[in-house]
Amino acid sequence: MNTAIGRPWYREPWPWILAAGPFIVVIAGIYTAWLAVVSNDGLVTEDYYRKGLAANQTIARSELASKLGLVAGVRIAGDTLSVRMQANDKSFMMPPTLAVTIAHPTRAGLDQFRVLAGKGDTYSGEIRLPTAGHWLVLLEDERKTWRLMGNVILPANGETLIGSSPSPAVAIQVPADIRSAK
Repeated sequence: MNTAIGRPWYREPWPWILAAGPFIVVIAGIYTAWLAVVSNDGLVTEDYYRKGLAANQTIARSELASKLGLVAGVRIAGDTLSVRMQANDKSFMMPPTLAVTIAHPTRAGLDQFRVLAGKGDTYSGEIRLPTAGHWLVLLEDERKTWRLMGNVILPANGETLIGSSPSPAVAIQVPADIRSAK
């Protein structure tokens, strides 16, 4: 004969142990929902319309550079950045200064901005970059009416061309080696 007196279920440990898992999941779900509501979603911008218009303006500036037939020969040798500009459009006037942004695709701390003074169609200035790496180069006039964007992979021999392919009349001569240009 069984003489054990049955206890109520809530006095047994097993129902509580089995209910603990789903209870923890419900609490975690509530906490996650709370985080989603109160935290800032960094990928969504509040002024998306204005940024969209700015993107259209950026595309228009790149298209203008293409229509003008702008080509830049970018050379980075040691601590010197030099840019040689040419245009297919004969009415294009070279700007007195050139705004240059050099950005690393993954390391924002290495990004640099320079305003280079020009002599004719050549602009130069000082810059400090690691000796090797992939760099995005953005060239634009200071009024931001046009822009050229391209890639430079260091170390590079000679100039890296950015922009429209030049016509034979304004082709940029690319030296075989950077050292020969010093």
